[in-house]
Amino acid sequence: MSPEDLLYTKEHEWIRIAADTGTVGITHHAQESLGEVVYIELPKVGDKFEAHKSFGSVESVKAVSDLFIPVAGEVIEVNAALKEAPETLNSDPYGKGWLIRIRIQNSAETSTLLSAKSYDEYAATQA
Repeated sequence: MSPEDLLYTKEHEWIRIAADTGTVGITHHAQESLGEVVYIELPKVGDKFEAHKSFGSVESVKAVSDLFIPVAGEVIEVNAALKEAPETLNSDPYGKGWLIRIRIQNSAETSTLLSAKSYDEYAATQA
């Protein structure tokens, strides 16, 4: 079961919203599908992205996958700890494995994201 306090994308990213900022990561389903994560490429603070555009990539022993930002925003923080310990994405995808924090440009875009229940139903069809 995915955490109820997050919103989700069909590309298997999550966002935790607090006022006008959002913390972004990948879901348990995504990290499980990827397998052991060995490298993560993340943007720089100050980079801006439109909703659903690629903002980086995750490399695992199985494949390289793009990361997609759930809503438009400007990167205000990057999880630098993942450079030294990318496997944190596997062990704690909803906690210490967060990827970036953004300043949300348009909060109305969150209405297009999935609830935990909707995401879990969607992810079950992807298995």
